[in-house]
Amino acid sequence: MGETVAKAEKVVKTTRREALRKGLFWGCWGIFIGFAGMLGISIVRYAYPRIVWEPSSTFKIGKPDDYAVGSVTVMGDRRVFLIRTEGGFYALSAICTHLGCQPIWEQDNQVFMCPCHGGKFYKDGINFAGPPPRPLPRFLMTFAPDGRMMVDKAKEVGLDFILKV
Repeated sequence: MGETVAKAEKVVKTTRREALRKGLFWGCWGIFIGFAGMLGISIVRYAYPRIVWEPSSTFKIGKPDDYAVGSVTVMGDRRVFLIRTEGGFYALSAICTHLGCQPIWEQDNQVFMCPCHGGKFYKDGINFAGPPPRPLPRFLMTFAPDGRMMVDKAKEVGLDFILKV
């Protein structure tokens, strides 16, 4: 019985040369498979376009009768404040010129207040307190052929711009 156990425990010795040969063989295959995988991933990535889907900078906001005189309407998804005065409409950016926070309209004080660092803006967008370095920009407003108003965030206008109604 002792002889059968001794035969079953036969140890196979590998030389240093064979170990090196096997290591190089499998190492080269590993490098090749890694390179082929990276190449395949880059080919698949190349097949898909790199397009950023952003909303248009020009958008319709409704008819003039939809807004009361003296109202400030926040269009949060577009980050625009729409202000109606007795003279007409203007659109202000709802992005603070200091660090990009969204100011909050305080109806009681009739000012825009930035919650991040205490910047304050008058109703016409001019900064008067806090760290914002410049006024809130105004955007171009026009009428669409169907009678609705349009805002173009790609075009800034002066602080005296008002869309007459």
